[in-house]
Amino acid sequence: MIATTRVQALRAAEERRYIDTHRQSAAAAHRSAARFLYGLPMHWMRDWPLPHPLFVDDAQGNRLRCLDGHEYVDFCLGDTGAMFGHSPEPVVRAIAEQAAHGLTAMLPGERLAAVGELLASTFGLPRWQLALSATDANRFVLRWARAITGRPKVLVFDGCYHGTVDDTLVDRAADGRTIARASLLGQVHDLARAAVVVAFNDLAAVERALDAGDIACLLAEPALTNCGLVPPQPGFIEGVQAACRRAGVLFVLDETHTVSSGHGGHARVHGLDPDMLVVGKAIAGGLPCAVYGFTDAVAQRMTAAKDAAPPGHSGIGTTLSANLLALAALEANLREVMTPAAYRRMLAAAQRLEQRLLAVILETALPWTVTRLGARMELQFCAETPCNAAQARAAMDAQLEAALQLYLLNRGIVVTPFHNMLLVPPMASDDDVDSVVSAVRAFVAAVSS
Repeated sequence: MIATTRVQALRAAEERRYIDTHRQSAAAAHRSAARFLYGLPMHWMRDWPLPHPLFVDDAQGNRLRCLDGHEYVDFCLGDTGAMFGHSPEPVVRAIAEQAAHGLTAMLPGERLAAVGELLASTFGLPRWQLALSATDANRFVLRWARAITGRPKVLVFDGCYHGTVDDTLVDRAADGRTIARASLLGQVHDLARAAVVVAFNDLAAVERALDAGDIACLLAEPALTNCGLVPPQPGFIEGVQAACRRAGVLFVLDETHTVSSGHGGHARVHGLDPDMLVVGKAIAGGLPCAVYGFTDAVAQRMTAAKDAAPPGHSGIGTTLSANLLALAALEANLREVMTPAAYRRMLAAAQRLEQRLLAVILETALPWTVTRLGARMELQFCAETPCNAAQARAAMDAQLEAALQLYLLNRGIVVTPFHNMLLVPPMASDDDVDSVVSAVRAFVAAVSS
């Protein structure tokens, strides 16, 4: 049994230990505070449960080194952006070579056709466009979907993650209504006018929403990843795909996180057939880049909609999208880094970590579980894997999560600050796996009554 008083005492002790051993990071935070909001370049970086930020000096493979010289085994990997390891050599080489010949020109480079072939062979869709981030890609996909269907709304799942697209920043109220997330800043428009939200793994709710006839597309992660990991129940995603086909609704998958499932992403591994597909974050080795693919049939409808529109800005695309540097990094990553062999190593190490963490749970008789999606997994504070966002949220314990995250970091292990997700890269060794398991076992002993 976990003792709350022990968790609180342990966290306090770990905070003192962190402060004592990270004085250079503290000094860097102090210097930054005068010019940056919260002393950070992006306010999300406050989400780490640390007394002050950890400043990075170097990141290579699955290792980080901070300003104080401490080395860490990294299972966060930039919250997926460096999923295949930091600074993969083929990507670094491609960036350096292209940088000498131009960074951006709002014109294509010779490698464009080769990148298209790599995308098609990896993910199975024939037509592609590029963006700077998955947020942009999702935003553009929604514009295209509404343009070609003539319908105004998007259907999403409670607890979904699609970047910072307004239409998807919605929650499901207790009475089933679609409402804007309470945490949103500066929100003035009623998001329920353009979005409908239903519970994940509830196929009947999906079908009822589609029956209204006003849904342009269903935008979904194949598994929820941002509210605690929630995998699809057997047959659910396949049922959603079939329901979309019957309703004439575009079936769109956002694989920005679920690309951890295997080579080609969750859709390719599980034989799904989306109309459109989005992948961001890790797709170009950590360089800002995202892609969205679509079928030939959808491409024809997109072309018709664009050709029928008056001249002027479509609201789709940005000046730096598909820049020469991003194309170079994307080609190198797809060809030499994001390979079937890399996935085999990732999945094998992730499976070993999952099994060993489950063994710790079994030997300590804790009502916890481990939920894994390919190379991605989470230690969840519930006896069974959640089947929707409400169950995943109910299993969270902010104090326990923060104490565990800080405890691991003080022992040279970095996991995400968001519900302690672990991502296993291709170079993760048995020793790296063992270090996590040993630390989790020691943490449990320290906080148990």
